[in-house]
Amino acid sequence: MIYRIGADTILLLHLTFTLFTVLGGLLVLRRPSLLWVHLAAVLWGVVIEWADWICPLTPLENALRVQGGEAGYAGGFIDHYVSLLLYPENLTIELRYLLGLGLVFINLTIYGYIFLTRRHRKTL
Repeated sequence: MIYRIGADTILLLHLTFTLFTVLGGLLVLRRPSLLWVHLAAVLWGVVIEWADWICPLTPLENALRVQGGEAGYAGGFIDHYVSLLLYPENLTIELRYLLGLGLVFINLTIYGYIFLTRRHRKTL
């Protein structure tokens, strides 16, 4: 039971980190001190996608699931959870590149807005 709770906790941590990576720029609007933490998370997310790596949280979650008597899963967090929700077939490397580009685009848009808003305020 404790292993399953641990695996579920890792899963929630992984999901939270993924959401922070995608949308954390919105938090930077409220808390500018998160800027460098968020940029590091975005860099990590893009590298994981483009290098076709598996996040270290995935093997940890799998190990805890196996210790708890459950089956682990092959591939990474995105492959297993996100692709099940968004993509009916296996996640290809090309799609991973597009996800990485989407991550960059979303965050460039958010940071562009932050930059323009702050620049506009300084000119007033």
